[in-house]
Amino acid sequence: MVHMASYCRLWRLKPSPMKIVTSVFHLLNTSAARELRVHMEGQQLRHEPNPVYLGVTLDRTLSNRQHLTKTAGKLQNRNNLLMKLAGSSRGANANTLRSSALALWYSVAEYCCPVWQGSTHDSLVDAQLHSSMHLISGTIRSTPLPWLTVLTNIEPPALRRRAAIDKLITQAECHHDWFFI
Repeated sequence: MVHMASYCRLWRLKPSPMKIVTSVFHLLNTSAARELRVHMEGQQLRHEPNPVYLGVTLDRTLSNRQHLTKTAGKLQNRNNLLMKLAGSSRGANANTLRSSALALWYSVAEYCCPVWQGSTHDSLVDAQLHSSMHLISGTIRSTPLPWLTVLTNIEPPALRRRAAIDKLITQAECHHDWFFI
């Protein structure tokens, strides 16, 4: 801990012990369940088995299950709002619903997707996005998924995520100074 304190002084950082958490990521279950006893400025730091870093909930298995479950819950709440917009007496038109969904739903659904793309739990998010497409297009549940993307003019979630990854790779290739090789 002495090293951390000197590092903080050197870079004029003032960490807040109330905001800092400890966590263990280990392949062995017995080691991963261990709680660290770390003190800073005389206070013991709080242990958090699933810390949140930059809005992403991390889990020991790196399956992103908890993060994607939270994201699906947020999208479900937003779908309820979209349902009210679509079913109100004035009834928002499809373009308004589409714009709203792209701005408010897809931004949440695709946040940090290069990290969790390919998770076995990404279907939780996809199901909510498909519900959004049903609401935007005004179709019934039995409409085949490939038609939803045509009717709403929104690419399938997996293709949108792949495009985000490709964009990140292109940016990384253009900025060699991002790497410390």
